[in-house]
Amino acid sequence: MASFSVYRDSCPLVKNILLLDSEGKRVAVKYYSDEWSTNAAKLAYEKSVFTKTQKTNARTEAEITMFDNNIVIYKFIQDLHFFVTGGDDENELILDAVLQGFFDAVTLLLRNKVDKSEALENLDLILLCLDEIVDRGMILETDGNVIANKVATSSVDPAAPLSEQVILNFE
Repeated sequence: MASFSVYRDSCPLVKNILLLDSEGKRVAVKYYSDEWSTNAAKLAYEKSVFTKTQKTNARTEAEITMFDNNIVIYKFIQDLHFFVTGGDDENELILDAVLQGFFDAVTLLLRNKVDKSEALENLDLILLCLDEIVDRGMILETDGNVIANKVATSSVDPAAPLSEQVILNFE
């Protein structure tokens, strides 16, 4: 049986997924690479990538840029900026699928009210989305409907009375 590292070397990897506000501040972030080993390095990267991309018009469709030998795919909506970073040898289309899956899942879970205040109110759902999309850098799921359904069903409290349970289905 092949070792885990062999599979990891042949799979596309994500280095981080960032959700920043319109000032470049963190809303939700997840790093999967040791490239940014300290919190200060992570904050510096976030500030730099935000500064580089903030004047672009990535509102209708995702944009792509090279930054510090990484591919960064990004999209803006309202006061939120979505970013997915991969190595310079990763497939841009796969990274775009990760970004689109994250964006679609968040849009579904926030019921089309995608803005900073809604995102902060539902931060637990957004963090669960990140966990459903990528694990240790390896891509698990890119379909926004599947991600949103998994998050919605995992966030239902089984101890709550049946009358208070709401099961969301986004198909």
